[in-house]
Amino acid sequence: MKRIFVFIFLTIFLLDSAYSMSWPFVSAVLIRNFGSNDRGRPVLGMVFSGNTEVIAAESGEVIFSRGRESAASRLPSPFGAWTALDHGDGLISIYSRYADTQVLETRIERQQPIASSGASGWTSQDGFYFLVYDRRERRWINPVMIITPHLDTRAPQILSVQMRNAQGNPVQAGNLSQGRYTVTVTTNTPAAPRGYFFAPLRIICLINGAETGSLNFESISAKDGVLMVYRNGLFPASQVYSNFPAFETADVFLSRGQANMEIIVQDIAGNSRSVFNRMVVN
Repeated sequence: MKRIFVFIFLTIFLLDSAYSMSWPFVSAVLIRNFGSNDRGRPVLGMVFSGNTEVIAAESGEVIFSRGRESAASRLPSPFGAWTALDHGDGLISIYSRYADTQVLETRIERQQPIASSGASGWTSQDGFYFLVYDRRERRWINPVMIITPHLDTRAPQILSVQMRNAQGNPVQAGNLSQGRYTVTVTTNTPAAPRGYFFAPLRIICLINGAETGSLNFESISAKDGVLMVYRNGLFPASQVYSNFPAFETADVFLSRGQANMEIIVQDIAGNSRSVFNRMVVN
């Protein structure tokens, strides 16, 4: 109940403070979503491909803008050409890795063009990278928390559920020894392009009906230079994103006897899918 309350409160707070942003493009293809496992690191925003005009998701003040031909851009930067807009209440939207910026005024209005998609920074594929950051809370916000997602009634996919023992070795879930295990889940959504893996909004692990792990992709915090993901509390992202493209969802201790494990995956539209495993623990 507490977890559900926190989620509802965060959603209401973000909707109120951001006044519901719009998508920052007219036509583009999402190839990585917030929270995706990018070879052992979390994606902190949304990566789009294709040739499109990059537009402001909400009205705001320009607090930084850099083209890829500026002197500063000769330094290595993952963002390449990028622009940041301040929307008040500590909320910032960032548009990056595109071809170059247009000449911008001090203030940008909602859906005003900012740039043309392209390739700069740490990418060779035409498109752009969109992020939302809360300066007050020092966390990256999942854009779908404040932008109305596209309607999709298809349930997420659960591709695999694996368990590793204390030594890090994979084990068969059907017959286990008493001890501590890490539950790793590989998931995707039908909307993901071929070859890409999207993160859901939430992955939940239950043992004998009790919630032992809840991995949420509503936001990712930054603490002392370390990215922190919410999994029944804040965990370093390195402990969640160890194996591409899976997520370490829970650490569980199994006692002798029979144990029932259920994995539930939920998306932002409310669609969910679950799998159920019965285990014998010796």
